[in-house]
Amino acid sequence: MNDYVTVKIKKRRVMKNLNIWLGIGGSLLIAPSLQAQKQKEQQRPNIVFIMADDLGWNDLGVTGSDYYETPNIDRLASEGVFFDNAYAAAANSAPSRACFMTGLYTPRHGVYTVSPSERGDKTLRKLIPVANTEDVRTEFVTLGEALKQQGYVCGHIGKWHLGSDLDGSKTGPLSQGFDYNIAGERAGSPYSYFYPYCRNQKCHLGLDEGEEEEYLTDRLTSEAIKFVEQSKDKPFFLYMAHHAVHTPLKAPQALVDKYRKKNKGKYQKNAVYAAMVENLDWNVGRLCHAIDSLGLTDNTLIVFYSDNGGTAIATNNFQLRGSKGTPHEGGIRVPLIMKYPCKIKPGTVVSEPVTGVDFYPTLVTLVGGTPHERLDGKDIFDKKCAKERALFWHFPAYLEGNHGAKEFRATPYSIIRQGDWKLIYYYEDKSVELFNLKEDRMEKNNQAVAQPVLTAKLQDRLMRWLDETHAGIPTELNPAYIPSDK
Repeated sequence: MNDYVTVKIKKRRVMKNLNIWLGIGGSLLIAPSLQAQKQKEQQRPNIVFIMADDLGWNDLGVTGSDYYETPNIDRLASEGVFFDNAYAAAANSAPSRACFMTGLYTPRHGVYTVSPSERGDKTLRKLIPVANTEDVRTEFVTLGEALKQQGYVCGHIGKWHLGSDLDGSKTGPLSQGFDYNIAGERAGSPYSYFYPYCRNQKCHLGLDEGEEEEYLTDRLTSEAIKFVEQSKDKPFFLYMAHHAVHTPLKAPQALVDKYRKKNKGKYQKNAVYAAMVENLDWNVGRLCHAIDSLGLTDNTLIVFYSDNGGTAIATNNFQLRGSKGTPHEGGIRVPLIMKYPCKIKPGTVVSEPVTGVDFYPTLVTLVGGTPHERLDGKDIFDKKCAKERALFWHFPAYLEGNHGAKEFRATPYSIIRQGDWKLIYYYEDKSVELFNLKEDRMEKNNQAVAQPVLTAKLQDRLMRWLDETHAGIPTELNPAYIPSDK
């Protein structure tokens, strides 16, 4: 299947649904009859949030890939809105997902990296990093819990990576607001994408039954379709969290053979990764087709997003500098697409920067709830959302290099983006980088020296934010550190 069936919507019906969603016609809000209450419940939007893993900003046809084929995801963009300045709230998986699930930046929940924070060669770490938290603690009201409080049936399928329901910590999906959980555990990646997917308890996904050579992305999508079919009569939230396209790089052989025969791209050449991307795209199409077939398209918000930038060992972020784990755009800029016929004009492009903490308030507000005041994110659909607001990142840890390289992908840093400007502050040497992303998306021209007033202003705002969030700052020198000049 190369694409999915598109259901056309009559304009009159769209306006009717929109009016009911906005609460126009106050009689619905005052002692509604059972029939009116049921009608109102049916009009509340379903939410399908598709999270890809390690999919780079350049890895889609719509963002300019010269090798990978993504017709279904590209179609989603043509039928909805594409955000060309969308960000993950962290440059690697666990903290990004923690920000999504809590609506809070990393200093507030303490998940900074995939444990531990002391990664890589200790003799190369100048500072002692801030200790990392592995799980999203139960004291936080997660997005799943917030939507469940609004009467939603909540299903989690795929990668959780924020705790467990099996080891007594009570930090897995079933303990954090979800009614259903398939394969959501601590595992950051499977042992294999082919059944059996794991060979030890640490990698346990809960998918003990399966067919030989069954492919994980296909299986998870089938489970998601079952959830949609079973939940279609009530408002539902599906968090479809794929492991694809995270390593290990494994894909159906027929697709791998296709890309090995295909002319390589100028920048992207990995046939196995290309096959994984196309299979992910095909499964996005399967899920969208199921939603269409059930007549749910008009009243379903579909979100497609990636948890961080593309990893250098698998893809090439050729339009951006850096890759997964780094503070540059290749590590944090990600594809974001939303389709919702009742609210979003097809073919829209939004350039205002948005980030991973924004989904929580956006989705809770969309379904009629009131997000709690402590959230860091903003409602993406709110026209009053300041265009010049600042976005922040904080990574007080270390991340070792790719391919066994001793050099770090990332040393402790913090970032502020405001308007077109992005400032990165590095803790080891207290150096600063300043880039104008509108003119210099590749971050080649550091303007910190040329723009001293702006640099000081943004650095001051960043430091005030770190103080406001009580962020852990790495300041203690590492006694095991050996300077490179010795």
